[in-house]
Amino acid sequence: MKICGIICEYNPFHNGHAYQIAQAKQQSGADAILCVMSGNFVQRGESAVIDKYTRAKHAVLAGADIVVELPTVFATSNAEIFAKGAIRLLASIPHFLHLCFGAENADKDAFLSTANALNNEPKTVSDRIKRLMSTGKSYARARAEAWQDQLPQALLCSPNNILGLEYTKALLKTESTAEILPVGRVGSGYTERKLSGEYASATAIRNAIGTSEDFSKYLPEFVLNELPKQPETLLPTLEKYAILARSKEEIAQTPDCGEGLENALKDGVERGENDLVETLTSARYTSARIRRILLQNLLQIDRDILADCLQSPLYLRVLAVKKERTDVLSALSESTFPILARAYDDEKLCATAKRCLQIDRFAESVHKLLYPNAKKEKSIFY
Repeated sequence: MKICGIICEYNPFHNGHAYQIAQAKQQSGADAILCVMSGNFVQRGESAVIDKYTRAKHAVLAGADIVVELPTVFATSNAEIFAKGAIRLLASIPHFLHLCFGAENADKDAFLSTANALNNEPKTVSDRIKRLMSTGKSYARARAEAWQDQLPQALLCSPNNILGLEYTKALLKTESTAEILPVGRVGSGYTERKLSGEYASATAIRNAIGTSEDFSKYLPEFVLNELPKQPETLLPTLEKYAILARSKEEIAQTPDCGEGLENALKDGVERGENDLVETLTSARYTSARIRRILLQNLLQIDRDILADCLQSPLYLRVLAVKKERTDVLSALSESTFPILARAYDDEKLCATAKRCLQIDRFAESVHKLLYPNAKKEKSIFY
């Protein structure tokens, strides 16, 4: 069996995602599309607007054959760790032959050559990145500037290209023979905040939830019918409580924290700052990084468990599968990671994997506080 993997969030699933799945099928010639999808929390440090089981169902209804969960420790991390975690799951599957991802630039050779250069970064470039960061620039901006005379800036500066590079970098470091398949992004840009054109960004759609804007044409009807009426507003309060409840030393152990940010977070909460993200965002510290630190602290994700998860055997937790594709489940059973699809399957797990799964389950409980009417797993077959 030939499997094409897609790493995704589907927050929410929209017509652009359906386009990518169709292109993945057509261009890869794969027998099955396997999505590795974030759970109830996403890489920007936010809660997903729809629970993971419903979003996985949407992907299957739109053409995917099976959806497995990207563990929360990876889904809430920076782009590099997000990509490494997802690729670890895919590379564990012998039938994984293609990786499809959306990109502003669909040049496969450019991705491969650039990723290879980044994987073999010379010390002179690494030193320059550190010097640029010491002036207050973010890592992404410093890296792009340090490589500006040697690598294409378009790949280093555009959101989807950056993620695509991280996927490619991670894939090249595995023993997998899977090939990358970049698909040109259509419609609005990844960070476009306004609804426009034939395809709108997930950001614009999320911003329109709870407003009078009509975004119905950008979503399949089965997604539209299951969107919340209002965006959630409780997460910042829970995150502030977690900052108060935990020590500075504990906060400092969250993967994205560093350089004394734990002090700024503590001080901000104790001063009664209304919006911690807005207060602490700067050229050096992006809003996404601040949100990730707050979320990682709330979910009690620390550097030690993340490091262990990047090295230890994990699992393939199935969220949804097409009814007639039990053959895909059989193919996944050949993975070096166990499948979690039934009660008691977690008895197969090692110590690190059990701890990783505990964090997934804790994240589910927190998400239920934010969305009390979220779907509870009943069946994974659609």
